[in-house]
Amino acid sequence: MTPPGATVVDGGRISFSVWAPSAQRVDVVLVPSGTRVALECSAHGVFSGLVAGGPGTRYRYVLDDALERPDPASALQPEGVHGPSEVVELGSYEWHDDGFVPVPLRDAILYELHIGTFSPGGTFTSAIPLLDDLVRLGVTAIEIMPVAEFPGTRNWGYDGVFLYAVQHSYGGPVGLQRFVDECHRRGLAVILDVVYNHLGPEGNILPDFAPYLTDKYHTPWGPAVNLDGPDSDGVRHFLSANALRWLADFHIDGLRLDAVHELVDRSARPFLAELACAVADFSELSGRAAWLIAESADNDPRVVRAQEVGGLGLRAQWNDDFHHAVHSALTGEETGYYGDYGGATDVARAMDQGFVFQGQYSSFRRRRHGAPSEAEDPSKFVVFGQNHDQIGNRPDAARLATLVPAERVRMAAALVLLAPGIPLLFMGEEYGETAPFAYFVDHSDPALLEAVRRGRGAETVGQGADHLDPADRETFCRSVLDPDRRHDGVHEEIWELYRSLLALRAAEPALRRSGRSTTTAHAEGRVVNLLRSHHGTSIACYFNLSASPALALLPVAAGWEELLHPVPLRSDGEIALDPWQFRVFRSTPTRTGAA
Repeated sequence: MTPPGATVVDGGRISFSVWAPSAQRVDVVLVPSGTRVALECSAHGVFSGLVAGGPGTRYRYVLDDALERPDPASALQPEGVHGPSEVVELGSYEWHDDGFVPVPLRDAILYELHIGTFSPGGTFTSAIPLLDDLVRLGVTAIEIMPVAEFPGTRNWGYDGVFLYAVQHSYGGPVGLQRFVDECHRRGLAVILDVVYNHLGPEGNILPDFAPYLTDKYHTPWGPAVNLDGPDSDGVRHFLSANALRWLADFHIDGLRLDAVHELVDRSARPFLAELACAVADFSELSGRAAWLIAESADNDPRVVRAQEVGGLGLRAQWNDDFHHAVHSALTGEETGYYGDYGGATDVARAMDQGFVFQGQYSSFRRRRHGAPSEAEDPSKFVVFGQNHDQIGNRPDAARLATLVPAERVRMAAALVLLAPGIPLLFMGEEYGETAPFAYFVDHSDPALLEAVRRGRGAETVGQGADHLDPADRETFCRSVLDPDRRHDGVHEEIWELYRSLLALRAAEPALRRSGRSTTTAHAEGRVVNLLRSHHGTSIACYFNLSASPALALLPVAAGWEELLHPVPLRSDGEIALDPWQFRVFRSTPTRTGAA
């Protein structure tokens, strides 16, 4: 099937292609000239044709002489979701990243950010000067929240309705290309969050062209995306081509797939497996890394298992259980899903085996949940103490730094950065940001805004004050980071701790490369004992998750030394832990043999 969208070809012409099996006739109308050209229908309802024009040409499609709509595969919506589409020559950008090779994902440090609030300017361009600080911190990969065109100028990005278009207020496609290029110039990989499980409620024109959605299944956002019904081949092609577009034309190094558990698909070859194969083929042909990382609420290890053994073949998945166990242990919260988690024991289980729930009964869900994950390598799990959802889904959008004292903020850093798995930080976490990261929208329909307000009130989890109004511009403004805050007092101390922990992780292969067979974790009371080994070197970590002093015992081995803040060790290997203190030790076997 022809790639969808508008492409500039030789001779000052534009090639238009749009899948519209629901239409009998499709015309393209150029704006503002009004030039109108009928497109020819080929197999499977694809309409295509050549029209005189070039980059910057604006246009709409007219369906059956009735509906006038933007292009479902528009590369740019310069006037927003209700305006015309604009032709962009994506291949004209001059890249400077030929020599860039990302750090392998298993060694990576991910940093999730939202372009609109990461910098006061809220654009790709204004974010670039802040990248050097992330490199100095020890970050190796940026994970950008969705940038597909959404209504207005304020949104998390999960209300996108033009999956191929880059948000115009962020800087559009050229802005994203330059941002990725600048990341690569600094040695930073780029992962992009994409949303294939639903479309936003405003500006969604896809159903006018084809059966992209189906009433056969339902999601929290309405009808499901049509992945296994009539005409689903075209839907799957549209989504796969979108994924490959990000990799090829924007040099994105990986995609984070939002809420894959809502991609309902009963076909013999699931869409996710098909997508994983397409991305693997791209990676082999291009010689470039191309990671697929899933967000899934199912605790299903098949997501990351190889297809040869019945899995879907994705590279990694977010481990919400790790977050929930850590958050519960640090805050003592028991509302919502936090009521399922029990402090140090579950933190240790998440470190030792991946998921906390591997088939046992969940009181929150009132059913058994998950499947065994201990056979999966830790590098298949992304671990975190905070992310956009876990902050923004609270009534007051409170970050951890406003919920607990500073020593527990430091403990969260240690738990994430010393644990097995791929660490992910959420923007501002690295210096203990206290500004909320609230959910915000900029819809034009008052009735829709009121519905969003009611819906958010029902979805929020945890304790908090009054709900922040997602439609109020002030809610957005309060969520914008102040990058200078990290130079102030306790914020600078937290930043230095993160930097030290990341430097330690980079220097110690046992903190990056130890697999499931060389990692053990267990809880003794409120103390988590973590032991990681690699090629003869062992790292022992102890985390006292309580307000009382505690004791722990180093394993029987020679040559233990304390890292970070060393103090003399007792000969019997017993160590003392202050309330909410962590300590890290290394043991390297003595080498013997002839000189």
